[in-house]
Amino acid sequence: MIYCRPNPNPYARTQRPTMPRLLKLTLFALLLNLGLMLLLRVIFWWWFRDAGDPLSTADLAQSFYLGSKFDLRLVLLLLLPLLVLGTSARFAPFAGPRRARAWAAYLSLAVIAPLLVYLLHMGYYAYLHKPLDATVLRFAANPLISATMVWQSYPVVWGGLGVAIFAVVIYRLHAWAIAYFAEAPAAGGSRRRRLALGTGVAALVLFGLYGQISWYPLRWSNAFFSTHAFAAAVTVNPTLHFFSTLKNRRLNFDTAAARAAYPRMVDFLGIDAPDVAAMNYLRTVTPAGNLAARRPNVVLVFLESFAAFKTGIYGNPLKPTPHFDELARGGLYFENFYVPQPGTARSVFTLVTGIPDPEIVRTASRNPLVVDQHTLLAEFKGYQKHYFLGGSASWGNIRGLLTRNIPGLVIHEEGSYRSPRVDVWGLADHNLFLEAIEALNSLDDGPFLAVIQTSGNHRPYTIPEVNHGFAYDERDTAELNRFGFDSSAEYNSFRYMDHSIGVFMEQARQAPWFDNTVFVFFGDHGLPGRGEHMSAADVQLALNTIHVPLVIYAPALIPARRVERVASELDVLPTVAGLVLPSYRNTTLGRDLLDPRFKDSAFAFTILNSPNPDIGLVGEGFYFRGKADGSSERLHALGSTTPREDVAAVHPAQYARMKQLCRDIYETARYMLYHNGGYRQAAAEGQ
Repeated sequence: MIYCRPNPNPYARTQRPTMPRLLKLTLFALLLNLGLMLLLRVIFWWWFRDAGDPLSTADLAQSFYLGSKFDLRLVLLLLLPLLVLGTSARFAPFAGPRRARAWAAYLSLAVIAPLLVYLLHMGYYAYLHKPLDATVLRFAANPLISATMVWQSYPVVWGGLGVAIFAVVIYRLHAWAIAYFAEAPAAGGSRRRRLALGTGVAALVLFGLYGQISWYPLRWSNAFFSTHAFAAAVTVNPTLHFFSTLKNRRLNFDTAAARAAYPRMVDFLGIDAPDVAAMNYLRTVTPAGNLAARRPNVVLVFLESFAAFKTGIYGNPLKPTPHFDELARGGLYFENFYVPQPGTARSVFTLVTGIPDPEIVRTASRNPLVVDQHTLLAEFKGYQKHYFLGGSASWGNIRGLLTRNIPGLVIHEEGSYRSPRVDVWGLADHNLFLEAIEALNSLDDGPFLAVIQTSGNHRPYTIPEVNHGFAYDERDTAELNRFGFDSSAEYNSFRYMDHSIGVFMEQARQAPWFDNTVFVFFGDHGLPGRGEHMSAADVQLALNTIHVPLVIYAPALIPARRVERVASELDVLPTVAGLVLPSYRNTTLGRDLLDPRFKDSAFAFTILNSPNPDIGLVGEGFYFRGKADGSSERLHALGSTTPREDVAAVHPAQYARMKQLCRDIYETARYMLYHNGGYRQAAAEGQ
């Protein structure tokens, strides 16, 4: 029984204002919870550590540091009811024995519930060697079998008895704390002091929930900072990670459909050791006559919203992109290049993984269940790897995708630059390029692989006052509208993007590494719009949102050529790897655009994400489109003046071929999204 002894003189202990008793109780509960969670994390690390493959000291320290932040967030969430309701005389824990018992029970539950989840996390990790996530709910489909397995595998009775005893101890501890702090002052000092104290506490709580000093809050992807799988398992707070993955718990793929497609995908992808039972997509590629002996550097550049129809090389009469056009004329220019879908986060995921993002509501980069992926970026062994973006890598949760799967990757983001942030997207693009040049010039000898992700060509279309000589071009709005631009702000933002490319290449040409570097420029996605110079298909079939330019530029290494064949963003990394690596392992859907084996099967898969996605396939002269459920299927002629017309009946063989391949790629992509991670570990072991 809890007895809250009344205190006729709340200032009997001291004549000076002290911390209010509610705050003391909250702090006690906070420290108790954090201490127990730290102990559980230490036990987890100690129990599951692998002496043959230990975490580095740096990774271990980072795991505990980030883990404590996740723990703090959970504890603060659990203690919010106490902080809010406890200020009310009616619900305060010091308002009588019944309230005291109720709050002691709640605070004990706030300790026991996360403890039980942590124990489940340990059992889950022991069973599957992965952190607890929402897929654990699948075991509820066979409760008797699952319960029997648990009963036969773990000390359920002794464990349950231990938890029960611990629960009693924790309850009595909280009961004692409530009774003890009941003798402290309810509030101390003047009204102004109480207001200041309340404001300060609220600010600290909000900061603890936010988790870091950054434009973006602490997110689940922060836990996947290392390519060592055990680091994430130590870092995550199991309760928070479970709820983070809950919305993605449905495994959105059809194994039977993917298996039916597998024999055809073997031919399409050139899989050298097919295995229908295991559905193996691995192929080891040894390109002929590439640049591997020179060990060239690689620079990949995402160009934000860089729609093909807005560029001069595509035929826009406004010629807003003279610098990019020069690169296109001097390099390999793929004029029929398509990304699978609009959206920057989806484009980043596609480039890195070689899988089009089939997630329906949120992007795949935001799904913790698919963070493990094998990427060709990891195949660049011996390369120094750097990723530059003007904002934060927490945007779109791409941090987890990158740091989890690319060994040795250094991310340059907001907070690591000297240049100022100009808007919500971070650095101005020309400053991002200059920061990248400075970083690359400072590298030690040895090849490097750099990815630069621009973001300035986006509302609010910010062009900084200090802009390295950019000159505005004010034109009549009607003229801009005729050729695909909505406003002068958009037009000049697009021109500023091109200006930034010019600044970058001017500096790069002066660098000692320029002649031995392969530059790859491509749009991350297109934009809706129309212009007098555009094809009817680009406008009427919405290809303008996915049709972007691709240029591979290395004037000292690769002859200039215009390539008309259809190309996909899926193919970028295999093509680059085929140019610069002696051999590489490919496990996903991309193919080398320069490999003669695939010259007669050039296609680009497209998908418009929705509950019943629109899927499509762009081929030579045709575009197949349909719903994922098999409805609304049609074939369009890209060269027609009436491209919306369905020509499936006129070209039945082409229709049948493209329909089958489109569905095969779609089902394979959905399956591959959840099964590509196993290759990542194999690649890591081969470092």
